[in-house]
Amino acid sequence: MSTKRFSHLFALPCKEELNACWELCRLNNHMGCWTTWLPTAWALAMVYHAQSNIPGMVALIWALKYLVLCSGVKSLIMTIDDILDHDIDALVTRTKNRAIPRGAISLDRAWLFFAMQVLLGAYLARALLDPVSFKFAAAVAPLFIIYPTCKRWMYFAPVTLGLMFTVGVFMGWSTLNTSKHMPYEILIPVYFGGCFWVWTYETIYQHMDKADDVQIGIRSSALLCGQFTIPVCSFTAVLFFGLLSYGGYVNGHGPAFFAGVLIAAGLLFSKLLVTDIDRPADCRDFFLQTPLIGQVVLGGFVVDAVVARLSKGIPL
Repeated sequence: MSTKRFSHLFALPCKEELNACWELCRLNNHMGCWTTWLPTAWALAMVYHAQSNIPGMVALIWALKYLVLCSGVKSLIMTIDDILDHDIDALVTRTKNRAIPRGAISLDRAWLFFAMQVLLGAYLARALLDPVSFKFAAAVAPLFIIYPTCKRWMYFAPVTLGLMFTVGVFMGWSTLNTSKHMPYEILIPVYFGGCFWVWTYETIYQHMDKADDVQIGIRSSALLCGQFTIPVCSFTAVLFFGLLSYGGYVNGHGPAFFAGVLIAAGLLFSKLLVTDIDRPADCRDFFLQTPLIGQVVLGGFVVDAVVARLSKGIPL
């Protein structure tokens, strides 16, 4: 590397580059944070329900800590996605004005920013997470790099996204777990249910770019499913709610939880079944409802756990 290039790489950022870094992290968009945090929060509520010696304040504090960590994870994923997809983004109508394609930040400087995020994220994860949660986080970390490349060589990118977005199911439980046993018979169904949820909303979302994807030869689950998208996504949504309900049932959850699942299912299906996959606005609206679905499920988990404790005279 030449001296000039080296000095440019490590120079202080200008205002345009700082704004570009903000864009790379999607700090103006909290969707990625919600979709990584909600499965973690479900697990925190589940273990709080299952183990009566866990103080509610401890669960709440950890929910806030994970909100920070998940915001960082989202920023990492968005940054590396923009770096590895910069050539594709330049050809897609929806993404051609992102920071790297429009020249607001160079590729080298974007990589440097990503490296700084990785170092900070690794430090926070090591400092805050228990050993089991840290191992789960480390296990899915390679998917951060793999996921942005998936659309170049396979139609199943939402599978990779689901595997890394939903790992918080195991991490949240492990964080508050007061026994040596991890109830995988409960957590695995919820984990895979969450993966089916990701497939559902991500496949609809990908229909927004399908015209450009066809032109540049990109593979997507939207193109794979084609006109069968709504039936396929209805099926994956049923699997999501079914596996989630099964995990809640095995964990001993009651009416409030199942009411939350039914309300969330009603919201999702009422939107999904009227979505026109050939209208980008419809696909966007369905996708933007995603956090609400997870929040309603979380509300069911929390209310159920609180009611269960109150009915048994257990301190919150």
